[in-house]
Amino acid sequence: MSETDTARSVTAEDEVVDLCRELIRIDTSNYGDHSGPGERKAAEYVAEKLAEVGLEPKIFESHPGRASTVARIEGEDPSRPALLIHGHTDVVPANADDWTHHPFSGEVADGCVWGRGAVDMKDMDAMTLAVVRDRLRSGRKPPRDIVLAFLADEEAGGTYGARYLVDHHPDLFEGVTEAISEVGGFSFTVSEQRRLYLIQTAEKGMHWMKLTVAGTAGHGSMIHRDNAITELSEAVARLGRHKFPVRVTKTTRAFLNELGDALGVELDPEDMDGTLAKLGGIAKLIGATLSNTANPTQLNAGYKVNVIPGEATAHVDGRFLPGYEEEFLADLDRILGPKVKREDVHADKAVETTFDGALVEAMQSALLAEDPAAKAIPYMLSGGTDAKSFDDLGIRCFGFVPLRLPPELDFAGMFHGVDERVPVDGLKFGVRVLDRFIDAS
Repeated sequence: MSETDTARSVTAEDEVVDLCRELIRIDTSNYGDHSGPGERKAAEYVAEKLAEVGLEPKIFESHPGRASTVARIEGEDPSRPALLIHGHTDVVPANADDWTHHPFSGEVADGCVWGRGAVDMKDMDAMTLAVVRDRLRSGRKPPRDIVLAFLADEEAGGTYGARYLVDHHPDLFEGVTEAISEVGGFSFTVSEQRRLYLIQTAEKGMHWMKLTVAGTAGHGSMIHRDNAITELSEAVARLGRHKFPVRVTKTTRAFLNELGDALGVELDPEDMDGTLAKLGGIAKLIGATLSNTANPTQLNAGYKVNVIPGEATAHVDGRFLPGYEEEFLADLDRILGPKVKREDVHADKAVETTFDGALVEAMQSALLAEDPAAKAIPYMLSGGTDAKSFDDLGIRCFGFVPLRLPPELDFAGMFHGVDERVPVDGLKFGVRVLDRFIDAS
């Protein structure tokens, strides 16, 4: 057998695990500034893997080291609207001392690939590469053009990745009307006869904000009525303990109806605690989609124990439901009070699309072909993705990273958590589904 024949005989299932491991080993930690290693090395790795099978990928560097890779695959019918498959290559930081296996080792243990990015989202990057390489080696064109984008900076809002490309190189996405990416397509086992696969059709908007209170500086031994730390601490405590009202969007209503039918129970969004108790491991993902949220994440004030500072600051991660941004901001100002200055560090919109059309049918048929117990249902993501940027181009975005997961795996806890890992069988399932999905789309 020739070297060429050997290369052609390698399948997506054969190489997806190694691709995932190799991507994890490239440290792309994103600290929210430019202090990390950046994504350039990962962008070059992806470009090399795509070039090996005949594509002509381009690397776009928005800032030294902050790089994304884009390529286009010609389809059988280029007159049809194109599909975008996008993933980010950056990851949140990880402290190796906290992990069972080193977060940048790509270790395979207990049937899983371990490491930072295993589910967020170098698994999908690897699955996409594996499927594309397999199809191009075997000469199988997709039905329509596919744009591949492996992006920088998603974990800090996408400024140097998706947002940069949309603002400065929108021509890359000419003709694209639909897209798939993270966080959706994973299974939730109801029983051996029914597995629900959650397809992300909506995501909350964000206001990452800085809160500032100005006070009067002075000596720590004096009686002091205008203490910036005291004022800010009280405001942050009010905000952190506040329960925002339940607001049921069309996506969440559809999700609760579908899940309730599958479980044989009625899920009442007004009874949040009771509803979440019935959701098992996905409660973490779903719970925050029932209301706006604002979580204090950082506090900073002072420089010496006996000096009362003239200013105190805090940072808050705020998320709002589609259609409820104005209500959210009004609630924030009421809770914080007039002495707290609020300013956005990063803000972006909420997005929502309907759960219908040929692309959704392609997802369902691809899942069913590999799992007869599968049913695709819509849900809302409490976080945010690069879909916010692509929505500006009129692209209809879905979260679809197909993974059949063992029921006992705390999948939601993997995102930004310790001991992040993805099942090897899940990766192989995913490439089979993605390949079928491309044919059906």
